[in-house]
Amino acid sequence: MRNLKEIIANFNKAKILVIGDLILDEYIWGQVERISPEAPVPVVWANRRTYVPGGAANVANNIHALDSRVCLLGAVGSDTNAEILLSELKKRKIDTKGIFVEPKRHTTVKTRIIAGHQQIVRMDWEHTHSLPEQLNSKIVSFIKKNIDNFDAVIIEDYGKGVINNRLLREVISLGRKNKKIITVDPKEENFQYYRGVTSITPNRKELENAIRNLKIRDTTNSFHVHNDRLTTDKDIDLAASQILKYLGLESLLVTLGENGMRLFERSGRITHIPTVAQEVFDVSGAGDTVIATFSLALASNAKNLEAAHIANFAAGIVVSKLGTAVTSRKELSERIG
Repeated sequence: MRNLKEIIANFNKAKILVIGDLILDEYIWGQVERISPEAPVPVVWANRRTYVPGGAANVANNIHALDSRVCLLGAVGSDTNAEILLSELKKRKIDTKGIFVEPKRHTTVKTRIIAGHQQIVRMDWEHTHSLPEQLNSKIVSFIKKNIDNFDAVIIEDYGKGVINNRLLREVISLGRKNKKIITVDPKEENFQYYRGVTSITPNRKELENAIRNLKIRDTTNSFHVHNDRLTTDKDIDLAASQILKYLGLESLLVTLGENGMRLFERSGRITHIPTVAQEVFDVSGAGDTVIATFSLALASNAKNLEAAHIANFAAGIVVSKLGTAVTSRKELSERIG
């Protein structure tokens, strides 16, 4: 535990580049006192609205909350929601010089209506088509010019169009050439493009879907997981080990909700890490917290297992809070004990 706290103490020395899909998380808060006469649904008496950076922006927010320097790279639309998101990022002093505007798409917004402590409904406004080639080139150019300024690169793939094959090729090539840590919060359709990154952090469902997709795409029949439903530790171990080898990763961290995490390393070591969550109010953004703290720990010279334990403690903290949440170095160190 002393080693973990020493690693956390060094978080402020790291600088991280976060690339991916930017999302504005909107929360409408209120109370329910009756059922609508128009339909069997609750009427929420709204009394306030709040905004929090989401998606790749939430990863950056988690890193900033842990006192590390972070730069955000992605795209927003030319709309009011983009202005709100940029304002929220600037309040937190997150570097936004890598955020580009694409007028033909609107900023992704996830609106959650909360009654008391209960989420009633979520509405998503988004475009998922790929970025135009001109904007893609600007993002690649930004990475080429600035890669030396960062210790690690996080790729946050929410499937909203920012992360694509060409961008991944460029980022991975530049990262490897410059000996940078590269981690990915993956989207299952893109697993075949992550070859050569340092680590990925899928959840159980993403791992299941990845195995299914890769078995279809890979004509060499490299994948021998017969059960696409990863219901046992043995199923998970086989699937994760094969993906780790297939992608040439140094490690793979599978998040399993209330069952904690399983860390797979190139050496063949598999470690189960039980959850430390004491209570769970909201799992929104927990995956963002995991990749943020795991990557930040690796950039602070942690070993894979140390980084995984730190990420597990951080996730245990944020799921105990309502809404998309973050934790601080002080809170994280105190939770470790």
